[in-house]
Amino acid sequence: MNFLKRRFSSGDIQGELRDRQEQQDYSSPLSLTLGGNKPPSSTTSAPSSPSKNQSMAGIGRNIFQAATGGSKPAAINKERCKILLVVDDLHTDWSKYFRGKKLFGDWDIRVEQAEFSEINLASYTDGGTMVDIQVLRNGTKVVRSFKPDFVLIRQHVKDANVDWKTIIMGLMYGNIPSLNSLTAIYNFLDRPWVFSHLLQIQRRLGASAFPLIEQAYYPNHKEMLITPKFPVVVKIGSAHSGMGKIKVNDHYDFQDIASVVAVCNLYSTTEPFVDGKYDIHVQKIGSNYKAFMRKSISGNWKANTGSAMLEQIAMNERFKLWVDACAELFGGLDICAVEAIQGKDGRDYIIEINGSAVNLLGESQEEDRRLIADLVVQKMAVVCKPTTVLSKSTSIGAVYGMHTTNGMPEVAGNKPPPTNQPPAPAAPTASRNQPDGGPGRPSGADVTHRTSAAPTQTPAPPTRPEPRALPPQPVQTRQPMPVPNQPGSQDKGDTEDTMSNLRKTFAGIFGDM
Repeated sequence: MNFLKRRFSSGDIQGELRDRQEQQDYSSPLSLTLGGNKPPSSTTSAPSSPSKNQSMAGIGRNIFQAATGGSKPAAINKERCKILLVVDDLHTDWSKYFRGKKLFGDWDIRVEQAEFSEINLASYTDGGTMVDIQVLRNGTKVVRSFKPDFVLIRQHVKDANVDWKTIIMGLMYGNIPSLNSLTAIYNFLDRPWVFSHLLQIQRRLGASAFPLIEQAYYPNHKEMLITPKFPVVVKIGSAHSGMGKIKVNDHYDFQDIASVVAVCNLYSTTEPFVDGKYDIHVQKIGSNYKAFMRKSISGNWKANTGSAMLEQIAMNERFKLWVDACAELFGGLDICAVEAIQGKDGRDYIIEINGSAVNLLGESQEEDRRLIADLVVQKMAVVCKPTTVLSKSTSIGAVYGMHTTNGMPEVAGNKPPPTNQPPAPAAPTASRNQPDGGPGRPSGADVTHRTSAAPTQTPAPPTRPEPRALPPQPVQTRQPMPVPNQPGSQDKGDTEDTMSNLRKTFAGIFGDM
């Protein structure tokens, strides 16, 4: 009974059996075994109809597995890999764009993809940022934890009814590099803040070179009293994809919108309505530029909603000036796009700018995603370099550029003395008494004088007197006596003269004692 209780409390048994059967189907893609859970028979029998016991999903999986040859992506080296966190919806599988790409020669890129709603994190000053994401495995939500090395954000942080600013602050707290930078992404939270920086670009370049649309900002509903020129477009809060934008034709509707703003407790902006021919979308991904024209064919004044005709147009210097000037904002934007409208009067009006969460348009979406992946790899190669660990064979001198002695680095000006020089001559330890009682040894002049005046006979060996205490005298350095030449280098007469001179010298020194 306990076993049955555990089995019924662990989950859906039918779901487990279904997953187990699918795993068996996946392991043998070319064999369509149609006996359910029956044991294999030893006799040969004709196969039964595949529609009886096997689901269509299993058949499709088997056919796809057989067509692809059962190929699986190469395993990632967990010890030599960098983790890339991609924040995007599940409609785009970003892992395939980084498959096979390497960092630093042999480092893999492990892609973890999730939406903002599936991400939670905790950041520590000494441990970095630990991210938790919820993933589905066999119909069950599983939490996976990791520390990302780089972040690619392809979702809007703040939209009509969501605000994921806390996630951005946690990533910023952990000092995680991203594309665009987290500072730039944080600055894109509120559209009036971004528009104020566009005004600075217009003041620098001029209204003709950077035709920014006129706009009014209201921090709350209380100031929405002055009636603008109608028709106007009212934008409430910071929303995307045409949400929160209302066309107002007269002051009665404007007062109604002011009451809605009071309920929402949000800021709002107004700008004149432009009866446009088409929208202009100018994007920049790294050093790649593209321009698109979008025209509504459903009759909606919002070209980004309903049915629209999209066409890629030629990139000109005017468009390039717009997007290059905007790419310098907030410390530099690697991915950005300028949205503009061309009115029926032939004039262009810049409406807004988007960051790394820009929508990719046209038939070049696949190419643009690959450009983004290449840009991410380039950034990771610069900011995600692995830390160098000193091995035992690495010497300190090789790192600091110094010579070493017995394993210790030598410091300039503090080198040990050389050991192969001859030793200094030893100083005399005791002096002999002179006849006049004067201490010390005779000088070189006295030795020469006594040598000339001394007799030639050999003196008797002197008697050693009793030593007595003498006052300390300065040590005099005595020049070493010249070494006589080797025998055989001169004749025999020179050798006898040298010995005679030595006898006279010692007689002059010790003769009077």
